[in-house]
Amino acid sequence: MTADKSRTWHPDTALVHGGTLRSPFGETSEAMFLTQGYVYESAEEAEARFLNLSPGYQYSRFSNPTVTMFEERMAMMEGAEVARATATGMAAVTAAMLSQLSAGDHVVAAKALFGSCRYVVEDLCPRFGIQSTLVDGRDLDAWKKAVQPNTKAFFLESPTNPTLEVVDIAAVADIAHEAGARLVVDNVFATPIWQKPLQLGADVVVYSATKHIDGQGRCLGGVVLCDKEFLDKYLQVFIRQTGPSLSPFNAWVLLKGLETLSLRVERQTSTAEQIAAALRDHPAVGRVIYPGSPDHPQADICAKQMIRGSTMVAFEVKGGKEAAFRTANGLKIVKISNNLGDAKSLVTHPSTTTHQRLSEDARLELGISPGLLRLSVGLEYPGDLIGDLTTALNGAGSARLAAE
Repeated sequence: MTADKSRTWHPDTALVHGGTLRSPFGETSEAMFLTQGYVYESAEEAEARFLNLSPGYQYSRFSNPTVTMFEERMAMMEGAEVARATATGMAAVTAAMLSQLSAGDHVVAAKALFGSCRYVVEDLCPRFGIQSTLVDGRDLDAWKKAVQPNTKAFFLESPTNPTLEVVDIAAVADIAHEAGARLVVDNVFATPIWQKPLQLGADVVVYSATKHIDGQGRCLGGVVLCDKEFLDKYLQVFIRQTGPSLSPFNAWVLLKGLETLSLRVERQTSTAEQIAAALRDHPAVGRVIYPGSPDHPQADICAKQMIRGSTMVAFEVKGGKEAAFRTANGLKIVKISNNLGDAKSLVTHPSTTTHQRLSEDARLELGISPGLLRLSVGLEYPGDLIGDLTTALNGAGSARLAAE
């Protein structure tokens, strides 16, 4: 079997054909290799495989043909030299960070992170003697001032979860490289369709493939994209020995998701733009945050590094937690879930779900107010979604006014 290594295709073509391996049976769809191990023709061949002197697979914790296809397709789309898949997005984040760090090192990260990502930086790393400093990711001077002689890595997400702040990736990459550190970027919200962190200077990009890449709420997965030097020096041995491996079945599901990623994200983004505009005029909404809108606080940076504003909208309901809960409970089409990037539109209340482990002061510092809702826009008809949101907000607004 041979893999098509072409790097000249348009991303849309790579999403369908990239990295495909075909067995002698000539199957059209990618094959699922549901195997733990592999058979060798001789003991000598086994020895050569384990010495990396002979190509081939050894054990599916290390690598697997179906997983390889997913990794190669992701690398082609992202414009990365290599990719390694993991069991979840958080496994990708943890592997990308811990594989390159040792006791005595220092990490600088943006404060505005997904709760579990912040846990890795703020709680897990210090347990192993890796110190961390959290900064306002929008403040370039804060990044510079946080650098220490032992700083080895920067970490950020942009747009951020859930307030959709945008960080200047290219500028932060320059600061990191001047300090001799690597920049790791979580690109989940922007998706690889609308933002390319490696082209902006990032050294490592991570995704929760659970989100837009699967896109239909079926399975978990993650992926780390980097250059071959980082893979060979840090990541490969970490994944091989610690085992955060993606299952072949999930890799196959994710391959099917990649085939429609561009179509889905383009449709979802177009709908998100319409929803953001509609919510902005609703009297029950205090503010709307959407990276594609001209009134976004970092609109100039959005225009510089993002092609479009992507699929997420955040909005604050007047009346705090009670009004936000009434709005969420009043939705009929949009479902309440802490997932995102799904074909179905999903809403969550970050203060009590994804970021509940943070203190109230920390949440408020990040702009996560009690009335904030995070909306992941799906594939439903835009008019139906706008009607659903409007009806729910009308009910929440009426209840608030009656209480007053």
